[in-house]
Amino acid sequence: MSFLLPHLNTGWAVDQAILTEEDRVVVIRFGHDWDSTCMETDETLSGVAEKVKNFAVIYLVDISKVPDFNKMYELYDPCTIMFFFRNKHIMIDLGTGNNNKINWAMRGKQELIDIIETVFKGARKGRGLVVAPKDYSTKYKY
Repeated sequence: MSFLLPHLNTGWAVDQAILTEEDRVVVIRFGHDWDSTCMETDETLSGVAEKVKNFAVIYLVDISKVPDFNKMYELYDPCTIMFFFRNKHIMIDLGTGNNNKINWAMRGKQELIDIIETVFKGARKGRGLVVAPKDYSTKYKY
């Protein structure tokens, strides 16, 4: 499903996407198009893209083609979703301890819409950290 969403193929393109968007949240999925976790996430992202187009824009970045951000954002997981608003990284408290990103496959479309909407509302108020509408601390046990 990754072919349904726009790809950013250079570090400059990622920077420009984050810098130039003024009114919407920039949702970036970092990962590989061939990875099964990313495939599930991409399917969910492409399913919600039309519904969130008024307050969010979604991009995909292949971390092997664009390794510029791997160390900066600690992109060691197979699939990572990060949020930006007006050139600022918006952290989200999901109850997992890692507030910088979502690093598992998001399967629920409504869950993802709720998270993006929460990020948008919090970021518009100037918050750098927002609390997710659902606690994920017990759902993903290792």
